[in-house]
Amino acid sequence: MSVQTTKTHSENNNSETNSEIQLVDELVARARVAQSEFAKEGDQTRFDMAALSIGWAIMEPSRNKQLSEQAVAQTGLGNVADKLTKNHRKTLGLLRDIKGVVTTGVINDDPDTGITEIARPIGVVGAVVPSTNPAATPANNVINALKCGNAIILSPSPKGVEVCAALIEMIHAEFAKLGINPDLVQMLPLPSSKVKTQRLMEAVDLIIVTGSQDNVRRAYESGTPAIGVGAGNATVIVDETADLNQAAEKVARSKCFDNATSCSSENVVIVVRSVFEQFIQALHHEGGRLLNEPDASRVKASLFEGGHLNRHMIAKDIHTFLDFAGVEVEDALTARFVLLPSTEVGAHAPESGEKLSLALTVYVADDFDSAVSRATEVLGFQGAGHSIGLHSSDDQRARALGQQLPTCRVIVNQAHCFATGGSFDNGLPFSLSMGCGSWGGNSIDNNLNYKHFMNITRVVRPIAVREPTLDHIFADYWQVAGR
Repeated sequence: MSVQTTKTHSENNNSETNSEIQLVDELVARARVAQSEFAKEGDQTRFDMAALSIGWAIMEPSRNKQLSEQAVAQTGLGNVADKLTKNHRKTLGLLRDIKGVVTTGVINDDPDTGITEIARPIGVVGAVVPSTNPAATPANNVINALKCGNAIILSPSPKGVEVCAALIEMIHAEFAKLGINPDLVQMLPLPSSKVKTQRLMEAVDLIIVTGSQDNVRRAYESGTPAIGVGAGNATVIVDETADLNQAAEKVARSKCFDNATSCSSENVVIVVRSVFEQFIQALHHEGGRLLNEPDASRVKASLFEGGHLNRHMIAKDIHTFLDFAGVEVEDALTARFVLLPSTEVGAHAPESGEKLSLALTVYVADDFDSAVSRATEVLGFQGAGHSIGLHSSDDQRARALGQQLPTCRVIVNQAHCFATGGSFDNGLPFSLSMGCGSWGGNSIDNNLNYKHFMNITRVVRPIAVREPTLDHIFADYWQVAGR
């Protein structure tokens, strides 16, 4: 009697998993060859030209238009006009930041310490990128990687795969003009899978993760050096010294940009009571509509349906948002976003967290100190480490926030989503990935930038002995505590 053997479901799954792992390993191997060739001579001009080619791949107007339209059509998030602006502005700002910067060879030579610092590539970088910015974020990562002599492999969100693929094709077209190996910039092949992303995390020399906090945790657990960024829940205080009309204009402009897809889009505003009514009027003038309790309850029930953000409402135009919730607002033709009044913070009040939609939660505080206490509660629930905003004419209050709150950025009198990731009128590096420090469970506390994409070798020479006496070190202590 013959015995016919068949593969079990588990064996089939193992075979598929092994095949996916092998596929990723082959991509990484090709990337290593390309990176070795690219960085062999440590040619700064070649690195710079490669970075510029990425910039032109996304900024060339017809391609930017194609990518922006694809992004909205395929992800259902944001709007085309603002995607165009974001792709252009974020890339231009990054290219400005890195223009003329030395990222290979000697970058510092200090005769006083006898130390010479030499910039070296990391090797092959992996980058997990979100659906909210399926072109701008990968372009940002690729530019930084190539500026420092690395290769890079992208792992796009399933919603943004086709946009990322189109961007890669545009990048390779620019590479052809420069004779650059296309294996220097690759993406994981379709279909997307957690197995492929996990293997990428394990196989590269550095992994960058923007977006899903689950992916951030997996990156830190992968055994590969990792840079992950934290969750946003941008909270803004408006005090009694603020220019209320300017504050309202900036909040509205930032909140509505790309239908609030940015992690830096205002989610919570805390207003000092003495100027609350006036500020709400200023927001109304800018398109903000304060909802009454019944309507606010309808919006919250729809937006947080089943304990998760409703995909039919996140990053949608305001009229789509309102129609889905079944809510009508005053002056509907000029409405741009809604204001959800709240008095609670925490899981039982999900409106106190990130909403990724044209909904802004509003709290009233008796005074500035009460506003700080409320902001501390909000960040304790969600968004610790990311950023807080302040509209005020008292700069000492901005310093106080920087000393008291669990935040890596205090954005003063600016439109939050434009300022947090770098702006032409502030000094932060242009980036789409904001580190949140230990408060946000991250390894960096600043904006992701080119400095995170290089190793530095230090040549250390002997110098004159600088050994202090015990008296020089302990004199102040001995004076207080004795010997």
